[in-house]
Formats: sequence, structure tokens, C-alpha cells
Amino acid sequence: MRVIVVGLGVQGNKRLAIAGKEVVATVDPISDKADYKSISDVPLGEYDAALICTPDDAKIELLTYLLNNGKHLLVEKPLLAPDNSALEVLAKTARLNGVVCYTAYNHRFEPHFVRMKQTIESGQLGKIYCVRMFYGNGTARLVRNSPWRDQGDGVLTDLGSHLLDTLLFWFGKPEAPFDIYSSNRFENQSFDHFSFGANGSPVLQLEVTLLNWRNHFYADVLAEKGSAHIQSLCKWGPTTFTLRNRVLPSGKPDEEEVTLAQSDPTWELEYQHFKGLTATGESNIENDMWINSVLNGLGQRALGATQ
Repeated sequence: MRVIVVGLGVQGNKRLAIAGKEVVATVDPISDKADYKSISDVPLGEYDAALICTPDDAKIELLTYLLNNGKHLLVEKPLLAPDNSALEVLAKTARLNGVVCYTAYNHRFEPHFVRMKQTIESGQLGKIYCVRMFYGNGTARLVRNSPWRDQGDGVLTDLGSHLLDTLLFWFGKPEAPFDIYSSNRFENQSFDHFSFGANGSPVLQLEVTLLNWRNHFYADVLAEKGSAHIQSLCKWGPTTFTLRNRVLPSGKPDEEEVTLAQSDPTWELEYQHFKGLTATGESNIENDMWINSVLNGLGQRALGATQ
């Protein structure tokens, strides 16, 4: 497959390294390393797919152009719009042209995320009562100093989108509405700390921040017959998966623990997954529509409450 990389920031350079010799051109309006400044300058006959690694507000126009010209797309998360009508148009255009529009959420390919999904689906935990997730890094100052990142909903869309996609991966679409527990702009113009959740089945408690002194992720799944836990991600390794079997009426549970210390496999695995999708024409824009709706609702309420 012949691909181009659009946007040569941090994510674009990661995609460039993974796609390797399959990259036939790069596009970036600022970078001196790019082959082209504009997507319209790249001859359409030279590539089959594009890896879109641009700021959020540039994505819809780029995707529209590329899908109308029959190109497969991998898009860095999140895929956002003021409402879902623009995303519905993208989905229809992809179907009509028989191409893939795939939004990348690479944590789906974390080994322990896959194991958590398998554990939940196996039924060995019984009824799932509560899911807690935390995702934090220390990039608040980098975001504040960026010419484009410190705006809008900040960490809610940046890291919160990952947690919402993880819920889709593990459980499917939650039915209960989401509430805001706290929303803060401690150092930035946009939100740098956000806590939200849903009082459904299971109960969902989610927290994201750019003010964590050390990059960290954890997930706790509390259930009828035990619990399952993830500590950290491969990119920050080591990362640990713990499975505990409940002892009744009380007592120390039987515990199984697996720790991995390895390089991050998710980028390569996701790229291979994307290439597989180009054979089936399967997009995931319906997931984007749900994530977009939740983020828009939370962001509008949070911004309204703090103005």
C-alpha cells in the first residue's frame, strides 16, 4: 500500500516511522522536512491511503477531500465536529467510494487492554458493578505553550476520548448519560483536569489530567466474582494486569498478576489492523459519532458553568 503522512508533528513522525517504506510522500504546511505544503499538491495517482496527523480543526476538510478522491484514511483521534452531521457525511462518502475512514485509538492494542476485554467477555467476573479509569500525564505546560493546542475542551477531548473509546472496546456503548464531577483550568486556558462519569450499569468513574507529575494510567473493574486491574501502559512500562477472584463471605482473594516490560507494540499493530480494514471497507465512524456527542455535551456544560 502506498501511503502519505499528513502532518509532521509528534504523532505524524511516529506514523512515518511505522509505515516506513510504504510512505511515498509527506505533507505539512510548516515543516521544512515535508515533501508538500498542501494536500492538493500531491498527485492523486501516487498514493492509496493517507495517515492524518493534523490539528482537529483541519480534519473534516482534509477527510472530505481525500474520501471524495477514493483514498483510505487513518485519522489520529479524536475525530470531532460541532455536531454529528459532518461525521454522517463522511461515513456516507466512505461507503459510496468503498474506502475506509478509521480513527486511531491505539490503546485498543495494548496487551492488557485486550486481556481485560477477554476477561470481561468470558463472564468469569460475573456482573460488572463499577469501572474506574484514570489517565494522566504532565504536558500542561507544553499544551499551554503550543500555538494551537490550548483551546476548547483541552484534556477532555485529548485524553477523555481515549477513555470513552476504551469503554466502547470493553463494554459497547453505555446507555446512562454522563455527568461532570469536576472541570478545572488550573494552569491552562483549556481544561487541564476533568472528572466525569455515568451512574449506569456498570457505574463509570473517569478522570483525566495534564497535571500528573508522572505519566500514568490505571483501570479498576469491580465485579460480582472478583476484580480486574491495569496499572500503566507499555509506553511507560512496566505495565501490570491483576485478576482477583473474590472469596466469600470475606477474605484475601486468589490473585493472578502479569507484568510486561516491553516496547510499545500498539502503533505497529494498529497500522497492520488498518491495512487489513482496507480489504473489507470497514470504518468506525459510528464510534466517533458517540464519542463526539458525549464530548460535545460535557464540554458545552463545563464551559457554560465556568464562564
